[in-house]
Amino acid sequence: MSFLVVLIVDDPDNCPAILDAWEAMGVSGVTILESSGLGRYRQQGMREDMPLMPSLRDFFQQDEIRHRTLFSVVKDEAMVDKMIEVVQDVSGDLDQPNSGFLFVVPVVRAVGLNRKLED
Repeated sequence: MSFLVVLIVDDPDNCPAILDAWEAMGVSGVTILESSGLGRYRQQGMREDMPLMPSLRDFFQQDEIRHRTLFSVVKDEAMVDKMIEVVQDVSGDLDQPNSGFLFVVPVVRAVGLNRKLED
């Protein structure tokens, strides 16, 4: 059975080390999304004062703190265990605040998982 590993990385600076380690252990593909959680959303506050015709400067007045969400489908539970170990080596104990969040979902069917990318 395959597994979907979803990791929300709290500190985007940790992503390169996690991705390099996952690739070195044989994780063949990872999808990376920029994301932000509800806690950060509430902490930062969303801008309600945007003008009807905003300029670029209006958009850049407030930096939003972002996370990275990583998705990868792997073939076995042993790989999942290795991936979790690497994440905790890089990011610290995921049970601690502001370290990230990881969950795993069984994948009943995966099509295209075994294909190789062309150079």
